[in-house]
Amino acid sequence: MSSSLLSFKENENLTIGIELELQLVNLQTFNLAREAEDFLRRLSLLSFPGEIKPEITQAMLEINSSVHPSYPSLLKELKMLRHLIADEAYQTHIGICGGGTHPFQKWKEQQIFETERFKNTSEQYGYLAQQFTVFGQHIHIACKNGDEALYLCHALAAYVPHFIALSAASPFNQGVDTAFDCSRLAVISAFPLSGTPPWLLAWDEFTTYFENMQQLGVVKSMKDFYWDLRPKPEFGTVELRICDTPLTIEKAAELAAFAQLLAAWLLDKRVSLSSDVYLTYLFNRFRASRYGLEAVIVDPLKKVSLSLARDLMRICHQLDAYADSFEAEEALMQIREAALRRDNGAKLLRTYYTQLHTLNDTVRKQVELWTNRK
Repeated sequence: MSSSLLSFKENENLTIGIELELQLVNLQTFNLAREAEDFLRRLSLLSFPGEIKPEITQAMLEINSSVHPSYPSLLKELKMLRHLIADEAYQTHIGICGGGTHPFQKWKEQQIFETERFKNTSEQYGYLAQQFTVFGQHIHIACKNGDEALYLCHALAAYVPHFIALSAASPFNQGVDTAFDCSRLAVISAFPLSGTPPWLLAWDEFTTYFENMQQLGVVKSMKDFYWDLRPKPEFGTVELRICDTPLTIEKAAELAAFAQLLAAWLLDKRVSLSSDVYLTYLFNRFRASRYGLEAVIVDPLKKVSLSLARDLMRICHQLDAYADSFEAEEALMQIREAALRRDNGAKLLRTYYTQLHTLNDTVRKQVELWTNRK
């Protein structure tokens, strides 16, 4: 691959799009259903915006939205896709749900989806590929150029704990309560190319870095980097990859709107960057995964500990001035309410389990919640 293939697509407007990984569920046992190939074949006969495609194992489905100027149009499309997918699933006796992990599936039972890329991943990473049956939301934010994308990669790093805590919906894993709000990230962290991008601020420097990694045989494409934040040059975006798949379409759209507002504020204020943000990055990432919106994190620049939820309230206040321009008042209000109540998907799933006493019934509630069938 030549460096020309790493050229950055320039975007004029700060648009957003998302990728959403969903669970296919057996409606009798509520375990994962390895039905992706047949289900995707049925969906391919229908017409819809965006793209619906396979993920690494046969019990997974991925929605790729269209590009949207703001929250309302994204939410409208996601609701339409939810209706289409849920209706088709209902006819084929498959359940669809969100959540960052399936509460009790066993990774050794999962089958790799037969594509060349997924087979190569399986050969390279062994059992980790099957353990990769976890479900996340990726948010794409359009950038004017590669330098801007790298700026946002590093500027957004300080807010990674907030996105983890807000989206956390994976408290149960392999049949147990993990004591984490987000257990999904532990699986991703096992991959050697996970973590954070190198401290490079100019696109030509990043291109040189990529070429070196490619010549060393470490990567073949940008897809081989599993960083929490990464530039996506062919789309002209920065991609935030840290979120659990939320339990509802509405929450997925709110998180995307929150990311768009943050990017608008950061680009407007041109907040100074410091590599010191990475001094506490893994610590704060862990705290947010473990405790969710109850976490206490450390600001490495101000050298103080602070409540993640209270800091989230402060951030929402900063973003109020941008909400009207992006038609995101409702989304920002919901983010603020979640911070105020310390509510996320993990808290709701634990409530379901306490009431219903079985993980099977907990998954049943996840299906009802995502498909909007109460």
